[in-house]
Amino acid sequence: MGETEPGLDLRAHWQAVYAQQEPEQMSWYEPTPAASLAWIEAAGLPTDAAILDAGGGTSALAAALVRRGYGDITVADISAAAIERGKAELGGAADRITWLVADLRSHAFERRYDLWHDRAAFHFMVDDEDRDSYLGVMRAAIRPAGHLILATFGPEGPTECSGLPTRRYGADELVDLLSDSFRPLGTRLVEHRTPSGSKQQFLFAHLRRGE
Repeated sequence: MGETEPGLDLRAHWQAVYAQQEPEQMSWYEPTPAASLAWIEAAGLPTDAAILDAGGGTSALAAALVRRGYGDITVADISAAAIERGKAELGGAADRITWLVADLRSHAFERRYDLWHDRAAFHFMVDDEDRDSYLGVMRAAIRPAGHLILATFGPEGPTECSGLPTRRYGADELVDLLSDSFRPLGTRLVEHRTPSGSKQQFLFAHLRRGE
């Protein structure tokens, strides 16, 4: 397993990534986030539920949720450039979403959410300290009985992405990591095809926090 370069400024790194590439060229891009939408809708939440898309600056998920009638959506990303691009992609609909420039390892969210979704950030937490910090922020932000939908690279996923090392998980390992606060409702491996045509294995997990 690789380790993040000591002293690396992740905010600056992601600002540079978004300055150099269009969102449609990035490996995680998908025009329709079908798997994420299926997991979120399976949670059975009302359309006024508070949903956070963690690391979702240029993801199409927020727009898709708006189209499905969800009215309390927050997008958080470490990169201001990603947030601005996400807003621009949505046009007028961007005003129906709350946008936050936030480091998920340290941000103090001012509210709690019914559902935390992450398909973009967790697998970059390769250092135990970063991972533990992320998990602390996540636990503080999900209300009792709230849902967690976490998609990270699976056992055969890439070991590097966008110039950074990544951490891969099997279902048992991921569930065990979260077992102090969450009970599993389901896991599934999903194959994502990147814009360049290569394949990435994701592990989706749906868990629910205790009351």
